[in-house]
Amino acid sequence: MIDLLEQINTNSPDTVSSSVTLLLLLTVLSLAPSILILMTSFTRIVIVLSFVRTSLATQQMPPNQVLVGLSLFLTFFIMAPTFQDVNETALTPLFNEEITIEEAYDLASLPFKEFMSQHTRQKDLELFLSYLDEQPPASVEDIPLTALVPAFAISELKTAFQIGFMIFIPFLVIDMVVASVLMSMGMMMLPPVMISLPFKILLFILVDGWYLIVKSLLQTF
Repeated sequence: MIDLLEQINTNSPDTVSSSVTLLLLLTVLSLAPSILILMTSFTRIVIVLSFVRTSLATQQMPPNQVLVGLSLFLTFFIMAPTFQDVNETALTPLFNEEITIEEAYDLASLPFKEFMSQHTRQKDLELFLSYLDEQPPASVEDIPLTALVPAFAISELKTAFQIGFMIFIPFLVIDMVVASVLMSMGMMMLPPVMISLPFKILLFILVDGWYLIVKSLLQTF
């Protein structure tokens, strides 16, 4: 044990650098779920796909694992340019010991700030800036992440619910038509959802619904 401790020289620059790199990686991995959910396109995508399943009334089809998996890969596809910028401007120079951790943090946050600011409503951002008593920022770099991240999150929630509302309309019309037909036939004990479900699935297939939904999501970014 003593020999092992003697081999570990905490004053060695290489050892300190490796320890800092390991600490940074562990920190990023621990925060990865929050970063992925609140600072990327994941929130909008997974909510819209959940609205599609709810509007179809197919219960657990497709299952949650499929929706989350598809949302993850779509998020990686949409965020690929941002992730590439972070890797080139921050992570690679940091691992090559060309910049410090503070500089890497500033350089890594800038691509995310640019992405989030493009999809954040001005009203939402002003809400959090006014709460922090911050002056209107002169540039994207001056926007604090403590205000930008929650503003981006509620903006994404509003956008996702707007898209979900538009998705619900055609399926709601089918439910109303089926319910009216059943009532006119005196079949009030038969659940309209049971009859409308095949028609909603058929409509979704005929219009190539998954293609249209994914295409619309990509175009919003």
